[in-house]
Amino acid sequence: MPLVILAIGILILFFLIVKVKLNSFLALLLVAGLVGIAEGLPLTKLIPTIEKGLGGTLGGLAIVVSFGAMLGKLMAESGGAQRIATTLIRVFGRENVKWAVCLTGFIVGIALFYEIGFVLLIPLVFTIAAEAKIPLLEVGIPMAAALSVTHGFLPPHPGPTAISVIYNADIGTTLVYGAILAIPTAIVAGPVYYNFTKDINPAIPQGLYNPKIFSEEEMPGFGISVFTALVPVVLMAASAIAKLVLDQASPLAVTLEFLGQPDMALTISVAIAVYTFGIGRGKAMKEIMETVKDAVLAIAMILLIVGGGGALKQILIDSGVGAYIGNVVAGADLSPLLLAWLVAAVIRTACGSATVAALTAGGIAAPICAATGANPELMVLATGAGSLIFSPPNDPGFWLFKEFFGLTVKETARTWCALETIISLMGLIGVMVLNLFIA
Repeated sequence: MPLVILAIGILILFFLIVKVKLNSFLALLLVAGLVGIAEGLPLTKLIPTIEKGLGGTLGGLAIVVSFGAMLGKLMAESGGAQRIATTLIRVFGRENVKWAVCLTGFIVGIALFYEIGFVLLIPLVFTIAAEAKIPLLEVGIPMAAALSVTHGFLPPHPGPTAISVIYNADIGTTLVYGAILAIPTAIVAGPVYYNFTKDINPAIPQGLYNPKIFSEEEMPGFGISVFTALVPVVLMAASAIAKLVLDQASPLAVTLEFLGQPDMALTISVAIAVYTFGIGRGKAMKEIMETVKDAVLAIAMILLIVGGGGALKQILIDSGVGAYIGNVVAGADLSPLLLAWLVAAVIRTACGSATVAALTAGGIAAPICAATGANPELMVLATGAGSLIFSPPNDPGFWLFKEFFGLTVKETARTWCALETIISLMGLIGVMVLNLFIA
C-alpha cells in the first residue's frame, strides 16, 4: 500500500504542475501533505515534518546557493565569465567546448555535492553557450552529467566516502575503480547523450545571465577569473583530502576543515570576488551590492522549489516509506552487488535524495556484504550507482535542473532524468564487469 500511495502522490504532483499550472513550490507542499496523511503520518507531526524537510534542505543550501549565485553574478557582470568562456572556446574550439565543460564539471564535482557544483558552474554554462552561440543544453547536459557521476562514484566526494566507511572499503581502491567507471559514464551520459535531445533548446533564463558583450580591456584576466571561480573548489578539495591523510586533531586539519565547509568556502570566495570582480575593476561598493541583490532575487523562487522537494523527501522518510521499501527489496535472493544497487535505486525513487538513498541502502546491505564476502569497493560503487537512478520530482536536483534551464517537466524527464538513469545503469553494468575480473 505505501507504494500505491506514493505512485498516486507523484501522479497528482505531475497533474498539478502540468495541467493545473500550479506553482511548483505550492504543488510540492500540497502533495507532501496529502502523501503524509495517506501514509499514516500523525496530523500533529505533519507540519513539523514539512518544516523539518524544507528547513533541513534550505539550511544546507540557502547560503551555498545564494552565495554561489552572487559569485556567478559578480563574475558575469565583471566580464570574468566571458573571459573564461572565450578562452575555453578558443582553446578547444566551438565544436569541442562541450568536452571542456564536461572535464570542468568532472574536476569540480569530485570535492562538491551536486547542488553546490551546479550552482558554481551554471553561470559559466550560460556564458559559454551565449559566447559560442550553441544550444544551452549542449554544454548544460555534459556539465550536469559530470557532476552527477562524481556524486555517485568518486571519493573524496562526501557521498562515496561515507558509503566506503559503511562497507569498510578502502577509499583509495574505491577511487581507482570509480574512475574506471566514471570516465566513460560521464562521456556517454553527457556529450554523447546530448545528441538525442537536440530538439530541446531552451533560452538562457533572464536575470541569471548578463548578455552584455565586454571589450578586451573591460574583462579581467583569465588567471584571476579562474582563480576567483575556483577558490571554493580548492578550499573544499583541500578539506576533503585533509580528512583522508591528516591527523584530524592537528591544527592544519582543523583549519582546513573549517575553511572547506561549503558555507565558509563560498563566503571567502564572494569576499574575494567583491575585490577582483568589483573594487579591483574600479566599481563602487553600491554598484557591487546591486549586483549581489539582483543575484539573490533571481534565485529566490528556485530556493523555495528546492525546499519544497526537501519537504516531500522528509515526509517519505519520516512516514517510513523508504525503510519499508528497502526492507522488502532486501528480502530478495539476489547478487549482493545487484541487491545494493536495487535497494538504493528503489529508495532513491521513493525518497528523492541520492545521499539518503545511498546511506540507507548501505546500512541495509552492509551485513549482506560482510556475510557473502562481496567486494566492498564494488559494493560502494553499486550503491552509489543505484542512488542516482531517474531523479524523481521529489529530488531537489530535479527542480534545480528544471528551473535553471527553464525546462518543462516533460523536457526535464527527457534530459535530466534520462541522463541520471544512464549513469545508474552504466554504473551497474560496469560494477558487474569489474567483478568478473576482481572476484
